[in-house]
Amino acid sequence: MSKLYTFLKYFFITFWTVFVVAPFLWAVSTSFKDFQSVNSKVTYIPWLDFEPTLEGWRVLIKSPAKGGVDIVEPYFNSIFVTCTASLISIVLGTLAAYALSRFTFKAGFVRNNDITFFFISQRIMPPIVLSIPFFIFLSTIGLLDSLLGLVVVYIVLLMPIAVWIMVDFFNRVPKELDETALIDGCNPYQAFYKVVLPNSIPGLIVAGMFCIIFGWIDF
Repeated sequence: MSKLYTFLKYFFITFWTVFVVAPFLWAVSTSFKDFQSVNSKVTYIPWLDFEPTLEGWRVLIKSPAKGGVDIVEPYFNSIFVTCTASLISIVLGTLAAYALSRFTFKAGFVRNNDITFFFISQRIMPPIVLSIPFFIFLSTIGLLDSLLGLVVVYIVLLMPIAVWIMVDFFNRVPKELDETALIDGCNPYQAFYKVVLPNSIPGLIVAGMFCIIFGWIDF
């Protein structure tokens, strides 16, 4: 029984490893094929199934004027938009989350939990639904077809994630720490960035990772 269990265990581990690694190996092998080989029958093993070539890699090095592909500008745009939108979203989202965690807001029947849910609900709505409103908004303010306009859109989409994550982390930090800091002479701003924020570093890391992931996967 133990031998059968060991065999089945390693069999499934091997099968799962091949299942996970195979797409990466296929992607790597495809980069060494010419255009005709990519569009012909499926091949996997170099020198046996197809003759490897570095033409695909040479195209990346060539300038666009010489028939190459410009990858510098697209990557720069992606990195700039993702990092800028993520950073601003984390800063604004952290401040909003701290206010929702430490202060009580009332606007009729609206309470803190309702405001927090409002932020989260922005992620429930498919982004494609907002495409026309975003188009009209960016056209109105003159940021259509620009990196800055894209940053504004991603701030709107990413900030709810930062608020949602940071509210939970701030709720885990005892309010007594704020009160102790105020008694020791700190003003509310100093209590926030000197006491509460350092105790919420894991939350900032998690929020940053989520914002970067959600921002990057769209490119």
